[in-house]
Amino acid sequence: MDQPPPPSEPPSADSILIRATRPGDSEQIAALSCLPGYRFGTLRLPHQTPEETRKWIENRSPGDIGLVAVHEDRIVGNGGLSRFQGRRAHAAGIGMGVHDDWCGRGIGTKLLRELLSIADNWLDLRRIELTVYVDNVPAIALYERCGFVIEGTHRAYAFRDGAYVDAYAMGRVKP
Repeated sequence: MDQPPPPSEPPSADSILIRATRPGDSEQIAALSCLPGYRFGTLRLPHQTPEETRKWIENRSPGDIGLVAVHEDRIVGNGGLSRFQGRRAHAAGIGMGVHDDWCGRGIGTKLLRELLSIADNWLDLRRIELTVYVDNVPAIALYERCGFVIEGTHRAYAFRDGAYVDAYAMGRVKP
């Protein structure tokens, strides 16, 4: 699905709507996750289909949160929170990504803040975890601004673009 070009000026915070993911979003989310820059920062493989994406949306675990960032009816980012079970029920993992052409426009910040608000104010989660490739400097800066710290390095974490790459384990513990 073709994506509209980004505006010449960054959109205002009011122009980006954060809402729950719906099964009908599968076409746009699949297109988003197939973008080279988006995919480069995630564990996704090339050529994700809308059908695979729809199954992923429909088969989330109970209590998982899926969000999309929407500008003028077009999905320009997505993120999610997955609560752990049992003795780790106080913690969750997050993941997110932004359209290649929309990076640096505050969308990741808005998505992350909404996920953290849900974690803090609705789920009473104490700990949020994520992994981020060590070369994803903008994402690391965003996570640090939102209270995450690097807790360790996963060596040869994933095979990406023909080579093994490291990733940081980052966490945020609510005081």
